[in-house]
Amino acid sequence: MRRNSSDDYIVVGRIAGLYGVRGWVKVYSHTQPRENILNYATWYLERGGSWQPFTLEAGRTQGKGVVAKLEGCSDRDAAAELMTSTVAIHREQLPGAAAGEYYWADLQGLRVRNLDGVELGEVSHLLETGANDVLVVKQGSEERLIPFVQGQFVTDIDLEQGEMTVDWDPDF
Repeated sequence: MRRNSSDDYIVVGRIAGLYGVRGWVKVYSHTQPRENILNYATWYLERGGSWQPFTLEAGRTQGKGVVAKLEGCSDRDAAAELMTSTVAIHREQLPGAAAGEYYWADLQGLRVRNLDGVELGEVSHLLETGANDVLVVKQGSEERLIPFVQGQFVTDIDLEQGEMTVDWDPDF
């Protein structure tokens, strides 16, 4: 999940295609697992520069993807109007994270310093890899990839202060 820093919406996917003729859409989901996007009864679609609420009427996995039916979207033409819309939820719709666990949206934008206090940049986004997630930390045009392994590379996360401390050499 990615946080839209300009407001309190969390981006969870996008409308990626049409499915059938009865208003269903294919959804590219950022949630893990991907079908968790169907757990949210209200989706907010970015249309015309603003977020518009849509009630999720039905949804299911279809092959390796997710398809959904939104209330008021009764045919293929109505579904086509939603194409490429970003799908978001309100922050309050997320269940609370367990102690020591974080939503990616919470980590984006944190200032990153190493153990010596050297500023390494800001978390731009995260990447999912087979072994572990990776922080993409940007400072100007420079970009660092730091494994998100708590206790080994990530030593402290302070959401209140907007900071993260890492055990990382600034030359890497």
